[in-house]
Amino acid sequence: MAKLESGLTREQAFDLLKKYNKDDYHILHAEQLEGLMRHYAQTYDPENVDFWGQVGLLHDLDWEEWPDEKAHTVKTAELLAEAGADPQLAHSIQTHNSDLNTDLPKPELKMEKVLFACDELSGLINACVNMRPSHSVMDFSVKSLKKKFKTKSFAAGCDRDNIAEGAELNGMTLDELFASVIDAEKALVPTCEAFE
Repeated sequence: MAKLESGLTREQAFDLLKKYNKDDYHILHAEQLEGLMRHYAQTYDPENVDFWGQVGLLHDLDWEEWPDEKAHTVKTAELLAEAGADPQLAHSIQTHNSDLNTDLPKPELKMEKVLFACDELSGLINACVNMRPSHSVMDFSVKSLKKKFKTKSFAAGCDRDNIAEGAELNGMTLDELFASVIDAEKALVPTCEAFE
């Protein structure tokens, strides 16, 4: 795949995130998705690790100030254009909301499919880990995640259908996706406080 350039440095992208997001959880979630995207890029698209990272970092750029399911990522595209970002960055980000806004592009690139699969699932994993005595993903298992996944009242805001669609998009069973993302989070623990 060709080298992708976002038009933003990582510092500029992070400054943009902080401009529109004040909630610590939203910033941590953004950094967590950045870490996951960079992790998977090492395997699937090592030329474009930085671009994948910015897709993760900025995927919810507009959510805190414009929390509307249909408008989500539409405003992001405007903000990124104003910041001088390459349109491909907004395009890839918008694909993760295509299930709620059918006017948006669907995930086609591997990068977009990974973002779709990781977003809701990482939120569910965080909720599970926060309930554990250790507050750590290091002793968390697929079995524990499956149990919480089936309990619809637990972390009810995490869309189970979206998670299942993410697995399908990536040609994985739910168990395979669960194991992959848990392992990715464990690999990132030494470098990211968001997982502790």
